[in-house]
Amino acid sequence: MASNVNPTVRRRRLGQELRRLREDKGLTAEQVAERLLVSQSKISRLENGRRSISQRDVRDLCGVYEVDDRRIVDSLMQMAKDSRQQGWWHAFGDIPYSVYIGLETEAASLRTYESLLVPGLLQTSGYAEAVIPGTIPELAAEDLDKRIKVRMRRQERVQDQERPLRLWVVLDESALRRVVGSHLIMREQLEHLVEVSTLPHVTVQVLPYGAGAHAGMSGTFSILEFDDAADSSVVYIEGVTSDLYLEKTNDVHKYTIMYEHLRAQALSAEASREFIAEAAKRHADAMS
Repeated sequence: MASNVNPTVRRRRLGQELRRLREDKGLTAEQVAERLLVSQSKISRLENGRRSISQRDVRDLCGVYEVDDRRIVDSLMQMAKDSRQQGWWHAFGDIPYSVYIGLETEAASLRTYESLLVPGLLQTSGYAEAVIPGTIPELAAEDLDKRIKVRMRRQERVQDQERPLRLWVVLDESALRRVVGSHLIMREQLEHLVEVSTLPHVTVQVLPYGAGAHAGMSGTFSILEFDDAADSSVVYIEGVTSDLYLEKTNDVHKYTIMYEHLRAQALSAEASREFIAEAAKRHADAMS
């Protein structure tokens, strides 16, 4: 059982249950924190799944919420135990975006908009080796190697024949024109994009300069959805020092509408493949 447990998702589910129990008792996070002599931020982090939850935390919270049903308590305690197990990414040490990796690993579908670079799930190793130190100039060599390995490992979801990730990418034309590494690296990267876009569960659309102003100009974002109804959709916005996860229904709805507008303004999947292939040819021509 343990090998099939995704700790990130288990923490989310457990946090949602704990929030529901608190709200059912009509308590605020501040009130609960006062009773347990902990900070309000700890209660918030436990409920949003950003912090590991111990069985002791669950026991204490169930006491505050007066949960008498032993089956419920035992179920929550088991979820806490499962949530502390390690996902595959822990083998690589401290990964700053490990919460996102856990969500991505469990997601059934991912819709993403990128304005400046090829999404990590579709990067070649050569492109990754060039773009990662470019975006993080002071990254140590061993950390660069680790990030590249993690990025390549994440891509297994795209190629998984039994449970492939349904991936939809809207890519700004800038990502195709910017020379990351070299024209050779870019040619290989764009040829890879063309190839992977032919997979039945992958759609790549290019948003050309000619589209003018568009909904993505406020920044890049991703929307993750899950098969289990207990797992709400998440909007992920990557930051330099911290990331943002939006789970409120209204927030997810707004970003979903934004994404629909982006897809509508972008080239069709077939026209996008031709556009990317032509961009790859321009990089090849630049090499000669």
